[in-house]
Amino acid sequence: MEYSLQFLSRDLSFWVNAMEAVLFAGGDPVTRDRFAQLFDITKVEVGVVADELDSRLREGNTSFQLARLGDALQLCTKAEYGDIVQSFLEIKRTAPLSKAALEALSIVAYKQPVTKTYIEQVRGVDCTGIMTTLIQRKLIEECGRLDAPGRPILYRTTPDFLRCFGLESLDDLPGETSVQMNMEEASEEEAPSDPV
Repeated sequence: MEYSLQFLSRDLSFWVNAMEAVLFAGGDPVTRDRFAQLFDITKVEVGVVADELDSRLREGNTSFQLARLGDALQLCTKAEYGDIVQSFLEIKRTAPLSKAALEALSIVAYKQPVTKTYIEQVRGVDCTGIMTTLIQRKLIEECGRLDAPGRPILYRTTPDFLRCFGLESLDDLPGETSVQMNMEEASEEEAPSDPV
């Protein structure tokens, strides 16, 4: 693999430290395209830098990890420090999603982009409240409108969805059959659907 002169003009440690600094200062996910533009290097070279940063964070004695969210990267604290950080920031723990909300979220994840009407047809009940909850938690978002009468809104999952479920991309979702089996087992053990 041939590297650009810009990439070779500096030591790999410089690029790794620069990436870590940007991710730390920004806080939000940064796409590989944005890094390539910012550093004036290729996307392949950005991948080399990301792999090295990931390796250093895994091997080093640090509280951070590199989250890969599709084509974006984000610096996050490791899960084992979550309670301490949460306590320090005095963040109220968000209540877990209800079974009904998880069902709707699964439909969006596997069939996206989808309309609210489609989700309601699959579930057999109104999903207005559930959709509002999923949007407020930034797990789903609007992504256009269906070219059909009324032009209903289409929904898809977000990078926050990937991060919350520890996925690099939607390709990492388990097979639909295993999800359906797990949901059927859970419904046998639990009472009828919980409110959101």
